[in-house]
Amino acid sequence: MAGNSFGQSFRITTFGESHGDAIGVIIDGCPPNIKLDLDFIQAELDKRKPGQSKITTQRKESDTVKILSGVFEGKTTGTPVAMLIPNEDQRSKDYSHIQDKYRPSHADYTYQTKYGIRDYRGGGRSSARETAARVAAGAVAKLFLQELGIHVFAHVSAVGKIEAPNLGDLDINELVTIREANIVRCADPATANQMIAFIDAVRKDGDTVGGIVSALIKGVPVGLGEPVFDKLHADLGKAMLSINAVHGFEYGSGFSGATMRGSEHNDIFINPAKQANSLKTLTNFSGGIQGGISNGMDINFRVAFKPVATIMRAQSTVNLEGEETEISGKGRHDPCVVPRAVAIVEAMAALVITDHYLRNLSLGRS
Repeated sequence: MAGNSFGQSFRITTFGESHGDAIGVIIDGCPPNIKLDLDFIQAELDKRKPGQSKITTQRKESDTVKILSGVFEGKTTGTPVAMLIPNEDQRSKDYSHIQDKYRPSHADYTYQTKYGIRDYRGGGRSSARETAARVAAGAVAKLFLQELGIHVFAHVSAVGKIEAPNLGDLDINELVTIREANIVRCADPATANQMIAFIDAVRKDGDTVGGIVSALIKGVPVGLGEPVFDKLHADLGKAMLSINAVHGFEYGSGFSGATMRGSEHNDIFINPAKQANSLKTLTNFSGGIQGGISNGMDINFRVAFKPVATIMRAQSTVNLEGEETEISGKGRHDPCVVPRAVAIVEAMAALVITDHYLRNLSLGRS
């Protein structure tokens, strides 16, 4: 199976299955002398882990990470960093009823057809459990970026048709405090209460709902990204679309930009510092990226997540023999994935920015 690695200069490879002994990640190209704060890495994993509230899956995993290599006296050495996260609460019997059936909107049919075999226990490699390894690697990237004054923030901006207002000009620390004060991870308290009530109602109805995670990256220097295939927004898009259940990605004005005229959409340059290399723009419809290259403004984007495919209602399907049958969800599943997806979106964004920053360094650009 290909496609288990991501990045070029800062490259990660994840491994493991949802119901195997463990999952993990190897980071190749990690710079030396990064102070590796294990408490910070664990706190990032805690934001993604299951069983944290009534509106998430009740699978109980501590997601306790163990660093196996690449660190000495609390700092990275420049050698590959290997991290392991044991699986502690597998209930494979919860999936025995679907071993010969295809779940609607899951990877069962495509995986079985492509490889001729599949791990029906939670989806194996196609399970969102794999994303814990990404969050661990993303936490290392975040620690590197923090030393450069670059900060990544994401929050739940929509659940179903409930949308949060624009966040205004609050700084990252204030936004994080507000977001972490509620279980849905929305940075607007009033909207968060509505979202929580709605998700809980959907859960009790045996159904699921989707949502949107909005992200903001501050402090990105001018010059990250390449102008053709390795555009910064293209790599951000690939990173986000590689996350389970993601069905849409837009940056800056996104799809709404298609309704505007050029005279409305153009970001006018200004020079408040009166220096040639520190230009700003009056607006930011470009989302901090122009021509595939960061322009020094805040990078912003949105990621759309579909409703979780496993629902607790009976649905029609077919079995391995192509015969019509019926299926319903059992076990522990999220009624809405976005509260836990916030940490994954931040991690993948941090990995992209770190990778492009190091690519620039290798070319003598930063």
